[in-house]
Amino acid sequence: MQTSELRVALFTGNYNYVRDGANQALNRLVGYLLAQGAAVRIYSPRTETPAFPSVGKVIGVPSVPLPGRSEYHMPLFIPPSVKRDIRDFAPNVFHVASPEILGHRAITLARKQGRPVVASVHTRFETYPRYYGLTFLEPVVAAVLRRFYRRCDAIFAPSESMAQLLRDQRMNYDVGIWSRGVERDIFSPEVRDLAWRRELGIADDEPVIGFVGRLVMEKGLDVFSDAIDKLEHRGVRHRVLIVGEGPADEWFKARLPNAVFVGFQKGADLGRAVASCDMLFNPSVTETFGNVTLEAMAAGLPVVAAIATGSQSLVNDGVTGRLVRPGAISAFADALQHYCEDKDARAAAGAAGRAASERYGWDAVNQELVEAYIRVIRQRHDHREPPTQRPR
Repeated sequence: MQTSELRVALFTGNYNYVRDGANQALNRLVGYLLAQGAAVRIYSPRTETPAFPSVGKVIGVPSVPLPGRSEYHMPLFIPPSVKRDIRDFAPNVFHVASPEILGHRAITLARKQGRPVVASVHTRFETYPRYYGLTFLEPVVAAVLRRFYRRCDAIFAPSESMAQLLRDQRMNYDVGIWSRGVERDIFSPEVRDLAWRRELGIADDEPVIGFVGRLVMEKGLDVFSDAIDKLEHRGVRHRVLIVGEGPADEWFKARLPNAVFVGFQKGADLGRAVASCDMLFNPSVTETFGNVTLEAMAAGLPVVAAIATGSQSLVNDGVTGRLVRPGAISAFADALQHYCEDKDARAAAGAAGRAASERYGWDAVNQELVEAYIRVIRQRHDHREPPTQRPR
């Protein structure tokens, strides 16, 4: 089977109405598939004000704002008109990217049509309750996720550490890797801009600790701010640069009154902001990969991160940065202090990270998923002949 013979139906709760690492990866995948001659149709909630233009044809599905997080939309069901569109499109593989109602309904539809279905895992939803005082719900969420992923022919994690966790959690018996790439022309040490830092009131010799991402509690904002408090109490010279926006914006600003907040950045502006830091601090344990970690490495920054899925597969402890036990405030502060006070250590770790980032290219990682599509299609074909496909 050739790539050009693929007909992929992609189902996701967020394709482009809020920008995040997951949907940017999905848009890149669709662009790669279309460039290789494959046919793709995306089924997702839509809004009148998307965060960025979508790649490929998007068919809207009914949705409502998610309670407590109204910027996100919760798909409700697959209406008859969309089912007809799926039938006419005649996909030979279903790809579900989020474990909610739309994903469940898509799996059911794929099973009725005798089509293989794969899932990509983009975040650790089972960890979210702990950030909202509902830790007791984690086993329940994990059980719901297990039921979802076990209905799929195969599932794909963005990092080996996440893949191993999924195996340990018995989410599926066929767990593969769909990694992530990095735009090295955007994320590079060469775009570091001291003049831009000066405009923000940051001196050339001040070590800058960067945070990049959506400002939501599950990104570990409490751990980040507590570790910064430790540095300030120790009298360690530093500045904090926050790149991003989100529901916890005001909370984070109140916790870090001396930090510089530059808001949401994208493209070349984001690359400049990252490269103009001196280190990245990523205490989150919810990522399955950590795009911002890879982007910081490509920009030549050491990374201080939690020992968690994603970071474990990217950061070489003591070489490209430091890995610290989740929530260990003093240990995080120790690692940050080391890089704030030792310029040579920063440079060495940054150079090592830059070199390590070179093996991550978007075309290569997307081609691996394409090959996985073809493998699961053949596996299902070997067990049961699928219905006759409609011509392209």
